[in-house]
Amino acid sequence: MKILVCIKQVPDMESRFRPNGDKTWYDESDLAFRMNEYDEYAVEQAVQLKEQLGGEPEITVLSIGPERTVEAIKKALAMGGDRAVHIRDDRYYQKDPWQIASMIASYAKGEGFDLIFTGMQSQDRGSAQVGVIVAELLGIACATTLVGFSYDGGTITAKRELEGGIKGVAKLKLPALVTCQLGLNTPRYPTLPNIMKAKKKEIASLTPAELSGEAELTATAAIYPPAKKGGGLVLEGEIGIQVDRLMGILKEKTAVLR
Repeated sequence: MKILVCIKQVPDMESRFRPNGDKTWYDESDLAFRMNEYDEYAVEQAVQLKEQLGGEPEITVLSIGPERTVEAIKKALAMGGDRAVHIRDDRYYQKDPWQIASMIASYAKGEGFDLIFTGMQSQDRGSAQVGVIVAELLGIACATTLVGFSYDGGTITAKRELEGGIKGVAKLKLPALVTCQLGLNTPRYPTLPNIMKAKKKEIASLTPAELSGEAELTATAAIYPPAKKGGGLVLEGEIGIQVDRLMGILKEKTAVLR
């Protein structure tokens, strides 16, 4: 069995974001980066499946992005991946989900992967489209938002989280692609010996031009931060006084709106 895990390096969500100079993405100069949280569940599930099958499957980790993306790739390898592919693209943020998925599918077509794991969505864009588009382009079965996974004799049983907290179950024959949701498992911390081993694992390097999925379909024209809003007003004092003040504020706002 051959397994592909697609990961993305994203900014730490506690970072302070501001637009870059040409307002097409955020300024990366002062940001810390990490592996996308949803992708950690995908890596962990792939490694658990490999352990279930006695270490027979080969796990390939794939990521698209600039040179710093290698750090996220190394973490995935330290978690249990066998080899990796880095599609070097400094303009990754200007591409839409279709373009990203096209590059992944272009690489995967010639590799004969039986099972592909991705995160449900990336934390910076949150489109939740890349995984399902990859499945469509490859013509394979797909199940999204997994919170439960089991494998038996070529069949995946996928427990999915649906709208309103409802759980659904889907069965898929290989080849297939699944996208992983929070709660699917508990991602492992890479141990020091595995971190050292990861340094010796192969990381193949490709460029978008080497893949047929590099078509320039769309480009981000500009991004805009949310409009700044004023702070809230806290009313203090006796209830009667608060009510009188609140009524006065509402009357004033109503008059302004009129």
